[in-house]
Parts: sequence; structure tokens; C-alpha cells
Amino acid sequence: MKAIEINGEIKTYSSIPNSFNVNGKYIAGGGKNLSEEKLKEFGFKDVVTPDVDYRIQELSEIKLVGDVYTYDVIEKPIKETLAELKAEKISNLKGTASNELTRTDWYIVRNADTGAEVPQSIKDERAAIRTKSDSIEVEINALTTKKSVVLFDINL
Repeated sequence: MKAIEINGEIKTYSSIPNSFNVNGKYIAGGGKNLSEEKLKEFGFKDVVTPDVDYRIQELSEIKLVGDVYTYDVIEKPIKETLAELKAEKISNLKGTASNELTRTDWYIVRNADTGAEVPQSIKDERAAIRTKSDSIEVEINALTTKKSVVLFDINL
């Protein structure tokens, strides 16, 4: 990615435009074929994007630092309370567990309708899902910061 400052505004490009206007000079076609050296002469510089976790961070406005354009990483404010975040995370956990159980619900329904035996492996699998879900819920409830709840990944 490249960027250039034109009339006090930084413009970023995922690819160099074929035609562009820089400092009153119009480049009509062939912009994409210019060498790195020629692009630097026109004022184009590399854009360096820092690592960012968009769940809890965001990028500042782009700025020139040395010979590259880059961003600062800013912590996002988390508006929800710790309790609200935990409740939402636990709700997501329960939804995930429910989806996992749904795959084998037909065994349970068939058993209720016809009395057909549910294989032990299915009973064990369903019990393991519920046990794991309960364990993860305890982990979520033990978290003490908003950030830790937002970053907690549910791996059921």
C-alpha cells in the first residue's frame, strides 16, 4: 500500500493509479508502471499498518512518521459493563453448545417417539458438550476485566 499527501490530505492507494496529479504535474497513464524510485520522487511512500486487534483496538488517522505513513493503535472504549459482557459471552456459549447438541437431537427425538435406543457414544458426546460448556461458563464468570471477557474465545 502507498500513500501521498496532496493539498494537506493524505490519500492511500492499494495500487498506484494509472493517472494522477501531483504538485501541478499530471501523470497521464503509466502510473502503475513507475519504479519505486520514481514514485518516491513524486512523493509516494509506503504505508505500514501495525498489528491491531479490532475487538479492542482501532487505528488512528494515518500520519507520516519518518519515511513511511502509519497509524497509532488506540484502545477502544468498552461501553458495556463487565456483567453485561459476561452475560453476552455466556449467551454465545450456550448458543454454540445448543448448535453442537442439535447435530444429535434426532437420536433423542427418535428415542422419545419410538423408544429406539440412543447409542452410548452419542450420550457420551452430548454429556461432554454440556460438561465443557459448564466449565467454560465458570471460566467466563471468573474473568475480572472487560478486556479479558471481550478477548475470551469460546472453543467448545
